[in-house]
Amino acid sequence: MQALVLTDYKKLEMQDVERPVITSPTQVLIRVKAAAICGSDVHGYDGSSGRRRPPIVMGHEGSGVIEEVGAMVTGFAVGDRVTFDSTIYCGTCSYCRQGLFNLCDNRRVLGVSCEEYKQDGIFAEYALVEERILFHLPPSLDFIQASLAEPAGVAAHAISLAQVSLADDVAVVGAGLIGLLIIKLLRTMTSGTIIALDLDENRRKKALEVGADKAFDPTQSDMLSHVQQITAGQMLPLVFEAVGATAPVQTALSLVKKGGEVVLVGNITPEIKIPLQQVVTRQIRLQGTCAINGEYPAVLKMMANKTLVVDDLISKVAPLEEGPLWFDKLYNREEELLKVVLVPGKK
Repeated sequence: MQALVLTDYKKLEMQDVERPVITSPTQVLIRVKAAAICGSDVHGYDGSSGRRRPPIVMGHEGSGVIEEVGAMVTGFAVGDRVTFDSTIYCGTCSYCRQGLFNLCDNRRVLGVSCEEYKQDGIFAEYALVEERILFHLPPSLDFIQASLAEPAGVAAHAISLAQVSLADDVAVVGAGLIGLLIIKLLRTMTSGTIIALDLDENRRKKALEVGADKAFDPTQSDMLSHVQQITAGQMLPLVFEAVGATAPVQTALSLVKKGGEVVLVGNITPEIKIPLQQVVTRQIRLQGTCAINGEYPAVLKMMANKTLVVDDLISKVAPLEEGPLWFDKLYNREEELLKVVLVPGKK
């Protein structure tokens, strides 16, 4: 089969590789119909994350059709249209037994190669997936749309860990794909003012298009005064940080009121500096959020009934063989791209 292989950092090649063979009775073989490029794939592309060690077939956001099933697979059949979680959990550790599958002690992620393990992903014509992370696609949802179920699930999980009230004013720092999905989902939950913050003017415009009421450059000198005006001087009970670097986290902390909550979603740098005294003396809650834990059915239903529309977040659909070109464009931040979806096989 054809696969897009990261053979070296910043080097992707289409290669003929062996088609995966089912080795576990709980696996299914999927013919991949759509595979979206995640920001974590782009960060792995240059080796900066340390979690995409060549050679590796990356990719974990996608959908497809089941071609073969293992002997113990009961909930799915050949021909079923499916999508899948990115997290492969063991089901037996103490966290899995509590239902905290995203915190599994033996957690693996599709398309990741790190010190602990290597797990080829879905930038290929076929991929192996465990039955327990599969989900049926609603009839009205096409493969391209379904490839965004994984990032939508990440956004939904972040919101599930927060305390969102009906009339809350909320801010989202970072208007990349996850930030925009958080805004879209928040718009279905609160009648309050949703504020987006991003350095990029085009992303601020996009945030307004998808549901934000206000959008500010976090570096502008009067940004805080604008937020104070919106909140009658109270600042915000809840802020989502969707970048994962020192400056945006500090921005998020500056926006939250005493006793408020900052949900940390972004994860592009392993370490940041925070104003500890500000967090402690203002009794701010910092909530980390990891991946997805049971949100797939909800987001698939919302996507199917158009409560959550994702088409406007897809910048380009391209053949898998054009993957190197689109990785370069995403890495170099060309053309204001949000989500690029790769399609294996013939057009």
